[in-house]
Amino acid sequence: MTRIVAGSAKGRKLKVPATKTRPTSEKVREAIFSRLCARGFIEGGAVLDLFAGSGALAFEAVSRGARLATLVDVSAGAVKLLRDNARVVQDSVDGRDVEIHIFNAKAYNFVKEESQYIYDVVFIDPPYNYENEHLNALLEGLIGHIASDAMIIVERDVRSPQPVWPRGWNLDDERTYGDTRVWSAQAGADVEDTQEETLSSKNTRT
Repeated sequence: MTRIVAGSAKGRKLKVPATKTRPTSEKVREAIFSRLCARGFIEGGAVLDLFAGSGALAFEAVSRGARLATLVDVSAGAVKLLRDNARVVQDSVDGRDVEIHIFNAKAYNFVKEESQYIYDVVFIDPPYNYENEHLNALLEGLIGHIASDAMIIVERDVRSPQPVWPRGWNLDDERTYGDTRVWSAQAGADVEDTQEETLSSKNTRT
């Protein structure tokens, strides 16, 4: 089990898949969300959680005020638990209008074929053995599905190299927590042109 750290669902327990899934620790989650909330990315925002596992990151965002969360995992077992966890969190949102969408898919395939929204924050916490080139391709694939000032959070093993960010994205922060390294990058203006051409009718942050 892992718990929601803060917000309307604070203290609620989330089920964790019985695999090698590594839920983001409460300490790391608090550090990530303190920065995101202070800069206005979570309240009323839309978040995408790739490699969702227990969904701790997306559900933490919902607890703290996100209006939309999409969670993606390739494991059917994980998806079943995500649906259970979603009910726990959704019951605690104090009447807010919240959308939670859960997909059983590979992260890259989802981004390229199924993503229907514009996201303000994207969480990427792949398995430790996820190939660097696959991660870099996934980041490129996000273009057209994120806000022009979106924040992308990548969590990896401390020995992993920094991702290759798409053109126009800027490294915003890099921190190490034990054996975990977290990078935050902010999308640049280049993203805006792609959005306007391909997804102008979809949601944007208010």
